[in-house]
Amino acid sequence: MMDFSFLLFQMLSTGTEGGLFDFDATLPLMALQFFALTVALNFIFYKPVINVLDERDEYIRNSLTTASASLVKADELTKQYEHQLAESRKKAQNIIKAAQEQSQEIVAVKIKEAQLDAEELVSEAYNQLSIQKESALRTLETQVDALSDMIKLKLLND
Repeated sequence: MMDFSFLLFQMLSTGTEGGLFDFDATLPLMALQFFALTVALNFIFYKPVINVLDERDEYIRNSLTTASASLVKADELTKQYEHQLAESRKKAQNIIKAAQEQSQEIVAVKIKEAQLDAEELVSEAYNQLSIQKESALRTLETQVDALSDMIKLKLLND
């Protein structure tokens, strides 16, 4: 196409040359070449590039939509896990509190049992001491009676 335009330019420019713009037959030919080049570039280059750019924009939009949906889902899961964690903490605190109360009750029961055992031991010891005291007093009484009888006999015999 370039050769044809060059020949056409040679044929038409046999007249006066010299101006910056010659408005002869080359101007419509150049306009036609420009238009043909624009159409050719549109079909060969711009449409595929525009299709690639459109596909890229669609991919980006889809990625952003997917990312937004994932972010929303992640936020929901985070809130759900935080709620479950808070509930678990409350349950753990309740379990700890119940265990502390149970242990306090068990300690109180053991203390009462120990006090009762101690009271029983003291009571038994008191009873045994009382029995030993009475037996000691009886033994002492018999010895005092025996001694007083001996003293009487000695006093009377003398």
